Amino acid sequence: MVEGGDRPDDVVPAPSTSEAEAHDDSGLDLARVIARGLAGKTGPARERRTKPKRPRADEVAYSGAHPDDRDPQTLDTNLGRLVAEQGWGTELRVHGVFSRWAAIVGDEVAAHAQPEAFADGRLAVRTDSTAWATQMKLLAPDLVRRLNDVLGDGTVEIVDVRGPQAPKWARGRYRVKGRGPRDTYG
Repeated sequence: MVEGGDRPDDVVPAPSTSEAEAHDDSGLDLARVIARGLAGKTGPARERRTKPKRPRADEVAYSGAHPDDRDPQTLDTNLGRLVAEQGWGTELRVHGVFSRWAAIVGDEVAAHAQPEAFADGRLAVRTDSTAWATQMKLLAPDLVRRLNDVLGDGTVEIVDVRGPQAPKWARGRYRVKGRGPRDTYG
């Protein structure tokens, strides 16, 4: 055939349309792909874009100048919410009374009587002598009134006064069965 490059054997076949779209030497293909992506086109034919779903009026959370639940919360707010959700309010107030016992009942009574437990409206108080146990039984109605003023009405219904704990005499291998000593140690 003809020499010099005009021969049909030397001619490079033209790229197909898919190859032409895949690569363009001028760099315009990259610009077209980016422009199509930004315009919402994915190919030569424009795809139909759907509108984003509009939220309902009750689902919309508007931001405002005042604080709401989406804002960072203080530790005090979060602890208050946790105590309310778990129902620990009464227990925390009662244990607060245990720590402020001397301020509520007075220094003299607090020196001889200490709160031990609280359950179901009953406050157990341990005294250091039988004389103070008798005195606390007489002061029980006034103590219930004072505690309900601090804790809220109906929190404490009964004050259960307990006397001193006597020592245990059952030691050793040999012991005598019986009622033991009759003294109250107080």
